[in-house]
Amino acid sequence: MQVPRQPESSRGKRRQSQEERNRVAIFIDGANLFYAAMQLNVEIDYAKLLRCLTKDRQLIRAYFYTACDSGNDKQQGFLLWMSRNGYRVITKELIQFPDGSKKANLDIEIAVDMLTLARHCDTIVLLSGDGDLAYAVNSIAYQGVQVEVVSLSSMTSDSLINVVDSYTDLVEIKEEIQRKKE
Repeated sequence: MQVPRQPESSRGKRRQSQEERNRVAIFIDGANLFYAAMQLNVEIDYAKLLRCLTKDRQLIRAYFYTACDSGNDKQQGFLLWMSRNGYRVITKELIQFPDGSKKANLDIEIAVDMLTLARHCDTIVLLSGDGDLAYAVNSIAYQGVQVEVVSLSSMTSDSLINVVDSYTDLVEIKEEIQRKKE
């Protein structure tokens, strides 16, 4: 008994569907990464970071969430560079509190975007240690999507680590993602 060979086009489709099973979306909490980089005393190379987090998977989308100070020209230039180099930049204006402190919380935006995009990808990479995102991450994991968290261990909530499929300490990839001194 002879098994018929599959036509070439069918093999191509199988290979394509295998690639589709490696679809990844990346969500970066800019403030969390900024403070982690300060603690590590490293300047992040965002092109290298994107390659490191994507690995050999098909990138669906990379989001970068950050507070925005429209009067800060240096920050505006950085955000423009990010948007032109593979990142979808999500900003929120800083709110000043009576004590003089400023903050822009983007947890809801991150959670909503992760939940929305989860059905289009196989893996979600979250670069944040914020425990407020644990519930959304757990919900995504229940949908059958792999969730990876990358963050500095000293800044990562145990509740977040407990619901992810894999955790990577930024210390482990520091050399791969840092900007080389010229």
